[in-house]
Amino acid sequence: MKVAIVGSGYVGLVSGACFADFGHSVVCVDKDVAKIDALSRGEIPIFEPGLDGLVAENVAAKRLSFTTELGDAAREAEAVFIAVGTPSRRGDGFADLSYVYAAAEEIARSISGYTVIVNKSTVPVGTGAEVEAIIRKARPDADFSVASNPEFLREGAAIEDFKRPDRVVVGAEDDRARDMMRELYRPLFINETPILFTNRATSELIKYAANAFLATKITFINEIADLSERVGADVQEVARGIGLDGRIGAKFLHAGPGYGGSCFPKDTLALVRTAQSAGAPTKIVEAVVEINDRRKRQMAERIIRACGGSVEGKTVAILGLTFKPNTDDMRDAPALEIIPALIAAGAKVRGFDPAGMEEARALLGDVVFCEGPYDAMDGADVVVLLTEWDEFRALDFVRMKELLKSPVFVDLRNVYRPEKMRELGFDYQSIGRPGPQLADGASSE
Repeated sequence: MKVAIVGSGYVGLVSGACFADFGHSVVCVDKDVAKIDALSRGEIPIFEPGLDGLVAENVAAKRLSFTTELGDAAREAEAVFIAVGTPSRRGDGFADLSYVYAAAEEIARSISGYTVIVNKSTVPVGTGAEVEAIIRKARPDADFSVASNPEFLREGAAIEDFKRPDRVVVGAEDDRARDMMRELYRPLFINETPILFTNRATSELIKYAANAFLATKITFINEIADLSERVGADVQEVARGIGLDGRIGAKFLHAGPGYGGSCFPKDTLALVRTAQSAGAPTKIVEAVVEINDRRKRQMAERIIRACGGSVEGKTVAILGLTFKPNTDDMRDAPALEIIPALIAAGAKVRGFDPAGMEEARALLGDVVFCEGPYDAMDGADVVVLLTEWDEFRALDFVRMKELLKSPVFVDLRNVYRPEKMRELGFDYQSIGRPGPQLADGASSE
């Protein structure tokens, strides 16, 4: 099949490369001339394991190409995907659909013959109907369908998620669109991937409901972590105990500094606003948003308490800046709340991240960016493990103690065992596990 993808960001580029690898002919379109030029030279603008090789292979096989001109790509395509950004709108938290609607108008001017226009962007319920209305108004003569096909890609594992998904969701209102989408995903049939066909509104809501539920699991276990600290329980064992229940499952039950990234923050907020507008408030999701925002600020307070109640004039080493490992994505990362709060409290911050340094430099001022974890620790009063990159999972503790002014280690991802760290002489503090420090600073011993 011939496919055009409008938007060559994270979702568009991964989807385009994977569809091309399925054997389809794919053109990725973007208005950013510098980005398209870079992609044409084989330079990948995002960090995603395996993506550079996948793009190179399919460009070489002439199944994948890049352009700034939507017209020709859309005219030739049987399916045109809209994969542009839908950030939170300033002021009210609704999803900003201006890029989606602009893409729809441009697509309308270009399509020729029967075409399926597919919303791959995360959009509120009703967006597919609005896209259809925009195209119908611009081109009353056009033969087309509008479908919803939400993405469920985890940054850092996106290619695996696309090629071996738990499910594919397609929202369509007619058989022609369903048949086209079934053919597009035919290579997944060999893996017996469930393909769920629904109407558009259901498909659109599935995406928001899925992300809100996962965000709720994260927020739930974070609150249980705070309770665990107060009563002397171990949140990791609590998570294991409830995660073994097949009705609950173990995924997303890892206590930490709060969720971030490109999806959960904006999607939970958009769902809240959509639900409020529909007269059916989602009180649980509203609480999740509020608690998660507060939790990031609380992590800075936790670090300050670990330093004796003040970081004035002290140096804090931060290991990991991105919202999760295996990505360079800094969007809504806990670091963006924690580090400014530490600086405002008088701290000097030294930071290192294996992939996110360039993004972090653009977003974080007054931070000394270092060449590695030990460079960041050199002369620091406390080290904070903020993102659980693999290279932070086997640190040299002898070297750490030599570099640090004081052996204070705040592990916000529970990577290490408390008893072992204390045996090694560290003042070690983690999340929701028995130890000398409670959430409010009171001693448990």
